[in-house]
Amino acid sequence: MMEPLPSRRRLLQAATAATALTVLALPALASSRRSLARMTDGPFYPPRRWRERWTDWDADLSRVQVGERTLVAKGEHLGLEGQVADAQGRLIDGAEVEIWQCDALAHYRHPDTERTSDPVDEGFQGFGATRSAGNGAFRFRTIKPVPYPGRTPHIHVKLRHASFGELTTQLFLAGDPGNARDGLWRRLRADDVPALEMVLTNAPDGSGLRWLVQQGIVVIPRTSKVERLEENLAIFDFALTAEEMAEIAALGGRNRRLTDWVFSPKWD
Repeated sequence: MMEPLPSRRRLLQAATAATALTVLALPALASSRRSLARMTDGPFYPPRRWRERWTDWDADLSRVQVGERTLVAKGEHLGLEGQVADAQGRLIDGAEVEIWQCDALAHYRHPDTERTSDPVDEGFQGFGATRSAGNGAFRFRTIKPVPYPGRTPHIHVKLRHASFGELTTQLFLAGDPGNARDGLWRRLRADDVPALEMVLTNAPDGSGLRWLVQQGIVVIPRTSKVERLEENLAIFDFALTAEEMAEIAALGGRNRRLTDWVFSPKWD
């Protein structure tokens, strides 16, 4: 028999020790508090120990320094700009922000892909990291994501900060025809989609970029104050359908997986 759902008071008590919840929206839509769909790291998140073999993991993924040579990435160069703030508009500085994606030839930089005969763009860094500034802002130079077998174009994003813990998600190209065929995209709720779509605009002349994306990140931080917990939990003011409840009940089955195993080898 399924256990009854906990009361709002019990949720408030439990939330004191809960991890952060995060929502993502364009800056102009930050007040909408659209819930962010969390996603897995996937098989190509480069492990820290492997990354420590190189020092060139800065926020510019479009160039790689090899001795005195500077290699430039293939593809359409893109500027990804954002700002980290909480749901009340308070800016968060010092948040770690990481992104990773495949190169223009659909190859990931990862220890499992080092030995390959497939074409590799040596000028693309593949992974980059930075921290948000005092005004919550962060900036990357990368390339417009491309598709590869089984996946629509996307960029992985991971954030860390003491106020909200760790958050991993993916950003997709708004309107890309491959989205409708992508397993992860199809599993998104309709109200999750706007927060995860990158709207490309033409980059300013002289920037060296083809495209510009401005993505605001709104986080709901950890707290022990009842009034803040109530604000945080307000995002859960929704009703689950019978189909969604059936999916939750199915978690008691073998391996407690949320998704079909057939998709896992293609996740990244």
